[in-house]
Amino acid sequence: MAGFKAVRMAEDIKRELTDIMRSLKDPRITGLISILRLELSGDMSHCKVYVSSLEGMESAKSAVKGLTSASGYIKRELNARLKMRKIPDFQFIADDSIEHSAHISKMLHDITKE
Repeated sequence: MAGFKAVRMAEDIKRELTDIMRSLKDPRITGLISILRLELSGDMSHCKVYVSSLEGMESAKSAVKGLTSASGYIKRELNARLKMRKIPDFQFIADDSIEHSAHISKMLHDITKE
């Protein structure tokens, strides 16, 4: 049953992280930043957060730098909201999936228009 608990906790962390990211005042975290995927380890001590931006990969990389510098604040807020025994260490990773998906969608739209 530990797997089910980790999956449920990962969903809770993703929901709270999304809310916390909206309240951050770092200028590097701008535009539409979204969490694509969150991988929580089985012992809940490490968490990989895949972040993407609609504005492109450079914006996502900038947001990762801002999120990494704000990880202490994020951990404190998450502890206050979820009351976990141990808050995981976050590793933020830039991903360009949204930009890639938008490009494919545009290409398909252009094909159907012709």
